[in-house]
Amino acid sequence: MRIPGFGKWHLRKSETVVIGNKALLSGKHDLIGITRVRNESLILRDTLNYIGAQVDAIVAYDDASTDDTLEILRSHPKVAMVVANALWESDAVARLSAETRHRGLLLQLARSKLNFDWTLCFDADERITGDLRGFIGSAPASRCNGVRVRLFDAYMTADDHAPFRQGQRLLGFRRFFGPEQRDILMLWRNLPTVRYEGLDSREPTGVDQVTTDFFCQHYGKAISVEQWEETCDYYVRHFPAETYGQKWLARKGHAIHARSDFARPLFEWGPSLFGNSVQIGPPAPEASEDHKDGPAPN
Repeated sequence: MRIPGFGKWHLRKSETVVIGNKALLSGKHDLIGITRVRNESLILRDTLNYIGAQVDAIVAYDDASTDDTLEILRSHPKVAMVVANALWESDAVARLSAETRHRGLLLQLARSKLNFDWTLCFDADERITGDLRGFIGSAPASRCNGVRVRLFDAYMTADDHAPFRQGQRLLGFRRFFGPEQRDILMLWRNLPTVRYEGLDSREPTGVDQVTTDFFCQHYGKAISVEQWEETCDYYVRHFPAETYGQKWLARKGHAIHARSDFARPLFEWGPSLFGNSVQIGPPAPEASEDHKDGPAPN
């Protein structure tokens, strides 16, 4: 079934649109969020509460979770709709295309059912710092159509590797971060030119006049030692060896870090980290690591 909107994406037989808070389908929204998740129940409530304080509504894709991710999504007051997928595809081609297709489908669904000005694309294990709602109503926002957010990876260290427990807050959960800075387009104005295309696309195309603002803590490598190993196994099994598998195979057994995965010193969150940042490009293997199918987020 094709979803109307500014796109080409179709619902498959395994996918169903589940309505969450129906009241969100009416009225005008300044900012909505879209996210794709699988088996994120450990951190999902904290994620939805954190992002929900900034956005008016959330549209999510649940990729065949085997935990209570779907129920958490559909019952949260800021979740308007969920695309619930009942069939998880494990092969490498499917995983690469899913990154693009799921987000394209979400954006198209949001456009067909919600009236909104700005979109935030977020992952469950990311914590953007700063006032997003205040920004979109500001003078700087009036001069741009998109915002790249500076993302830094959190790391587990010898003195800081206790696993995340449900009920904790993910923001500031780890002490140290790698200085590698990836500027990712996460926030953009709802324009008809914006679309998702290609393979393994975290960012949409069709956004001009882009600025850089805000910072983001990424916990894909820092939830727990167990999750680190699951992430390594996931990429080895389900992604091409030359782009993902070889790198993650080499990382197995090395969850605890004294330096970053790029052999650089670690820094505490704040001026020292930002002052020593090393900007890196957006190669697919590092740009977004939310594909995995383990019981916890990437």
